[in-house]
Amino acid sequence: MGVSANWWKNIAENHENVKHSIAGAGAGIVSSIVTCPLDVVKTRLQNQGTGHPGIALYRGTYGTLSRIWMEEGIRGLYRGLGPTIFGYLPTWAIYFTVYDYCKERVGSQIGKEDDHWLVHILSAMTAGATSTTLTNPLWVIKTRFMTQNERTAYRYNNTLHAFKTITKEEGLGGFYKGLGPSLLGVSHVAVQFPLYEKLKIWFKADKDAPSGMMTILMASSLSKMAASMATYPHEVIRTRLQNQTVKPYKYHGIMHAIKIMLQEEGPLAFYRGMPTNLLRTVPASAMTILTYELLVSKMDEIKTS
Repeated sequence: MGVSANWWKNIAENHENVKHSIAGAGAGIVSSIVTCPLDVVKTRLQNQGTGHPGIALYRGTYGTLSRIWMEEGIRGLYRGLGPTIFGYLPTWAIYFTVYDYCKERVGSQIGKEDDHWLVHILSAMTAGATSTTLTNPLWVIKTRFMTQNERTAYRYNNTLHAFKTITKEEGLGGFYKGLGPSLLGVSHVAVQFPLYEKLKIWFKADKDAPSGMMTILMASSLSKMAASMATYPHEVIRTRLQNQTVKPYKYHGIMHAIKIMLQEEGPLAFYRGMPTNLLRTVPASAMTILTYELLVSKMDEIKTS
């Protein structure tokens, strides 16, 4: 057995949480690279309001993809990929580590098995709140990059330049714009992961069999779709708040944003970009969770070899 194999075996045997961190981070990177263009489209659609004279609005998934390609080229479709990858590395690593840790601890504290629905909900919400709070600065930068064009008030050259500029011009608070709706979005994982765990049981998923991989994909896709549709408005509000750079700000918090958006754009404004979001997040989530399950399974195999 080579040095690399010994290193993996040592992790699998002695560092259970590190194992989940590595699996989660690897899964997040794979999905972020594949789905970045759709993420850019969704973010642009979420961010646009009623429009301004002389500036055309983005229209639908295909129309927005085509326009970005024509105006900005391939680079426009991959704006924000750097901070997205930097963001997914800690986000999924933190999330899966805390989630699996909480499943064990919470279950023992409340006297329930770790596959009980209440354990899943509490673990998912704790993991979601932890990862969201710790990584919010990276998601602010990612959102700014994805909406950046010749008309935006901000212009960042790279992730480090964005950090320096936001620190200088907006202070620490600039990195935590949109944190409120992001924490409200913890309800998303409180729907997704307990439903995913339940669907796995219903489908009798066995990740070591080809049919088991398909049931994992089905369970993760259905759970992600249900959670996305139930909690989508918080994403639109978060994007609007994160993109405010010029004072006086249009929105002064979550409730004010809801009020102004209802007055100016109507209730459909809270669902802008949702078809694109489903097209992006459902396969991305399925890919992330399947990659995670397979990586954990592989490291478990190394542990017993």
